Amino acid sequence: MIEVESLVKTFGDVPAVDGISFSVKQGEIFAFLGPNGAGKSTAIQMLTTLIRPTSGSARVNGFDVVKQEKDVRLSIGVALQETGIDKVLTGRELLVLQGRLFKMTKREAEARAEELLSVVSLADAADRKSGTYSGGMRRRLDLALTLVHRPIVLFLDEPTTGLDPASRIEIWREVRRLNQEFGTTIFLTTQYLEEADELADRIAIIHHGKIVVEGTAEELKQTVGGESITLVFHTDAEAQAAAKLFGQAATGPSLVFELRDYTLTDVVRKLDEQALQPERLTVKQPSLDDVFLKVTGESYEGGVPSVD
Repeated sequence: MIEVESLVKTFGDVPAVDGISFSVKQGEIFAFLGPNGAGKSTAIQMLTTLIRPTSGSARVNGFDVVKQEKDVRLSIGVALQETGIDKVLTGRELLVLQGRLFKMTKREAEARAEELLSVVSLADAADRKSGTYSGGMRRRLDLALTLVHRPIVLFLDEPTTGLDPASRIEIWREVRRLNQEFGTTIFLTTQYLEEADELADRIAIIHHGKIVVEGTAEELKQTVGGESITLVFHTDAEAQAAAKLFGQAATGPSLVFELRDYTLTDVVRKLDEQALQPERLTVKQPSLDDVFLKVTGESYEGGVPSVD
């Protein structure tokens, strides 16, 4: 559905997107993960024909984004970070208007509006002015507006930024349903680790305009190792004794190491044999935060990038 080869976009002497290449299969949810300023929105603007690449090539649904931009636009739906919803009109009126803009008859537009209001769970609020909608409801209405003409590929640019946790989960549910029930190919940019982990079939991490790693969430996590265990003891001496058992180094009363050569049962048994009783034992799976830290040298805090 999407083929990108050596795509570049510069603003003056600054490369916002610096030679990225990737492809997205039909029916796939593909996520671009990265901090603000990494190049996510610039990439999506080129793929949706809003800005032209400086160099390189991109095709969406088989159409070149520069030479066949009209065909691209008829194939896609786009929900950007800022919704363009007229607060005076009702949800139903906005959907009917969108249908008419795509040259549907009045009856066709009304039928499509009714269908989409059900799809995004807004039927009960269909005749309320959209200005009275909550943030999550406006995002769901924006999704419906992008779907009026039955796009083959849906582009979502940070669709849950600024929403409360409950509204974010609602959007996740709708995105997943669009993909599973209608087979819509979805290209998603996000700065939220858990959003990419929850939704995406494959993830690319973009940093300073370059793709630094790509794969499924599990594949990416495996690149930073397996499960790790943290043992916290009452004293430094106990931690040092435990460290010798496992050929590790302790830091104060704490000991952290990968469970690569041991099972959790092995660890507990060895500690029991030496009468070592940790105050706390924690097993941790590798996370996307670990991946991001490894490939960028920067970390996310609370799901939001710590860098601008």
